[in-house]
Parts: sequence; structure tokens; C-alpha cells
Amino acid sequence: MRITSALIDPALLDLPWHVPLEEWPADHLVALPQGISRHVVRFVKLNDVVYAMKETRERIAEKEYDLLRALERIDFPAVQAVAIATDRRTLDGEPLETVLVTRHLQFSLPYRALFSRVLRPDTMNRLLDALAALVVRMHLTGFSWGDCSLSNTLFRRDAGAFAAYLVDAETGNLYPKLSEGQRSEDIEILRLNIFGECLDLQAAELLHESIDPERVVDDIVARYERLWHEVTYEQEVARDARHHIERRIRRLNEMGFDVAEVSMSTMDGGYRVRPKVVDAGYHTRRLMRLTGLDAEENQARQLLNDLDAYRAESALTDEQQAAHRWLTEVFEPVVRAVPAHLRRKLEPQEIFSQIIQHKWLLSERAGRDVGMAPAVQSYLTEVLVNKPDEQAVLGVDADELDSAMAP
Repeated sequence: MRITSALIDPALLDLPWHVPLEEWPADHLVALPQGISRHVVRFVKLNDVVYAMKETRERIAEKEYDLLRALERIDFPAVQAVAIATDRRTLDGEPLETVLVTRHLQFSLPYRALFSRVLRPDTMNRLLDALAALVVRMHLTGFSWGDCSLSNTLFRRDAGAFAAYLVDAETGNLYPKLSEGQRSEDIEILRLNIFGECLDLQAAELLHESIDPERVVDDIVARYERLWHEVTYEQEVARDARHHIERRIRRLNEMGFDVAEVSMSTMDGGYRVRPKVVDAGYHTRRLMRLTGLDAEENQARQLLNDLDAYRAESALTDEQQAAHRWLTEVFEPVVRAVPAHLRRKLEPQEIFSQIIQHKWLLSERAGRDVGMAPAVQSYLTEVLVNKPDEQAVLGVDADELDSAMAP
């Protein structure tokens, strides 16, 4: 048996590699929500880290391992490749399939764990928005997925929305740039896969009666096309309206996309402008630069809004100084106020984002600013205590999951 690993964890050597994955003993496994997969997948906990193990053919495992490593280098939202175990054999010398090891994405859930008895329309809309944004990001980076679907995606909470992560890259390919044909093929696969997933949910009576599978697939394609057009279209700007260029860049930043450069050419009466959008994560990167906090895009947007409000109220002109004081005087005290037994409910950035929303609701009801301390206490005792542990959802009924995931 041979292990190629991007992460040095000697505990990997102690796993029963000579046994087929579906026969691994229960004392090595942890129960986590799992999506639909054509392969045998198991979760293992080693040194407080959870890994996903997938059995597949050696060539496929090596390709996916290399692709996930490449996506990690460009900071693309995907699971992290850890290792591949090849040349596996039973004690009798029978060959076994290769195992791809990835790191489980904390606080993430497959889409099937997000429903109750019926998938509600608002939950479906948030999932489709997240998936459309993921595919746009993917195509901007030159990645062709080849198997776009909800089943191959993990979702994390993102300040009332969802953030989507690629979890299966075995059919993907990374190019310098995608052609229109490659993009169209991915979208057609997305359409077919989601239609099939909706029919499956409908047959299981898990789809709300108001949701039409045909309209869902048309909707996801329309969402993708609108977003793709917004980040790539060539804009005509009059000579006396050059401020529209700055407005376009601000709009893209507000949507979470970074603009690396702007291509401009002259035309009769004005300019043709095409921004080069490099990737999403504008607010995430700004928050990381100012505070060192790693957050999803919508979470980062909310945290930055709170930081900017703190800076204005404190009359601090220096952005770095304001960020440091906000981190130590606002964010960290709120996080420390969460009792230890509740910290597995949600990640700290999501808790802070929800507390900001909860404070706003309490203030609206009271007709005045209720203050952060009362809002924190109210959120902990009335909201957070009733949520499941999203860091590791073990044996939680789907009904509980959906009601707890709702904003």
C-alpha cells in the first residue's frame, strides 16, 4: 500500500487499508450527513480532524487529487485534497480500489440535509443562487466541471444565504480559459442533473407542490446567465459619463467580485469598457486583510458593515487602527460570550452575523437601539440554543435541520 499525501498525518497509516471501505469497522467511522455518490464514501476522525474517504479507480483518484490541489492553490471554494492511498490489497492479496482522502468541510451540509419533509421554495432559491455563483466563479477560473449538480456540492451558511463548495471534481478539467462551447456544455449538464434531482425529490414527496422541476432548471440557468452577463459584458460609455465605469466596478465589488484591470477602447462618442473580473471574494479578502478573519462573502460583507459603522461612531480615520479596535472591542467579546457547549452550533463568523441581524430586529421592535450586550444574551438564549450542531451533525432528524437552518 502506498500513500501520497499533501498533509503529514501519521495516523493515516493506522487505518485498515487492507479492508474494503464499505466493510471498515464502526469504531473508525463517524456519522455525518452524506450526499448521493456513485462511490463508497465513509467519514473518519483522526486527531480531531474529520476526513472523507472515497473509493474509486486509481487513475480517477489521481486526477481528482491533482485538480483539487490546483483549485486550492487559486483559492477556489472546493474541498481540500489530503491524500490518495493506492496499491491496496486484502490480507489474501486481492487488489482493492484506490481511496481518495479529502478534509471534511466543517459546518457544511449536502443539500438533502437542508430539507424537512418538503423542500421549501425559499430554501430552493437560496441553494440555486449559491450554485449559480459557484458555477460562474468556476468558469471565470477556466474550470469545466463536467458534472454540475446539487449532489456534488456542499453548502455552508452565509449570513442568511448559502455558500456553495465543489465536492466532486473527478469529471473536471482546468484550462487557461473556457470556450463558449465548454460553458454551454456545463450548463446543459447542470440543467439535466438538477431536473433529475428535482424529479427524485418529487417522487419522494420532498418537493413543495408549488415547485415545478421544469421551472427550477430554467431558473438556475437564468440566474447563471444573468450573473455571467453582469461580470463579463462589454459596456458602452459616453465620453461625458465616465463615472459609469467606476459605478460598474463598485457594483461588481458589491456582488463580491474583484476587478483586476479594465480594458477600454474608443468609439464614436465614447468608450467600450470590459472589466477583467478575476474572482469572487472581494469582501472576504478585505476582511482578511484588515482583521485576519476568514469568512464567507456575505458574512464578510456584514462584518465589514459593522466595522465601518464602528469606525464612523469612533471617529477613527485610520482604517487599520479601527479594524484592530473593532476586532478586540466588539467581535472577540461577542464570540467569547458564547458558552462552550454552544460553540459547535455555528462557526463564530456566522454567529456574529446572526447576532447583528437579531440586534436589528430587537431594535426595530423596541423603537430604539437595544445595544449589543442585550442582543447577544437574547440570541444565545432564544435562538442559538435551539439550533443543531452544524460542525458535526450526528443523528439529527431532517425536520430539525431544516427548521434550524432557516434564517
